Amino acid sequence: MMSSAKLERDKKLKKLRMILKENRNKEGILLEVLTKAKDIFEVLDEEIQMEISKGLNIPLAEINGVLTYYTTLNEESMGEYNIGICLGTACYVKGSQDIIDKIESILNIKVGETTKDNKFTLNATRCVGACGLAPVMTINDEVYGKVDLEDVNQILEKYM
Repeated sequence: MMSSAKLERDKKLKKLRMILKENRNKEGILLEVLTKAKDIFEVLDEEIQMEISKGLNIPLAEINGVLTYYTTLNEESMGEYNIGICLGTACYVKGSQDIIDKIESILNIKVGETTKDNKFTLNATRCVGACGLAPVMTINDEVYGKVDLEDVNQILEKYM
């Protein structure tokens, strides 16, 4: 007898396979399919990536490249609060790496990791399009601009 988790996963895989079948011959469909897959599975693990690769006839490396570029398309489970620090040129020049270093120290995690209590995930992001607010930090959908090292503790305390 199959477990309910296995049945649920099989049901989700069937839904994904239908999406892949509908989009197999469409150009430039990968990001849309990955987004739909994330909505179904939340986490795009290796099995799901392989399924998409086969279903769309797209190399796994290309899929992984898209996943690593777009932090919202995560390969691993994310914390309740997803912290993004922009490493675009303007933000980097204005000290975003120092902000990452401070957050790593406070939360005792590295970029790409989640705290043991699953509360925070820290990600370095590409340009978020708010260069005038550099350096930029996001927590879920909240954007913090012109962040300096003294702001970091106060911002994080809102989510503790």
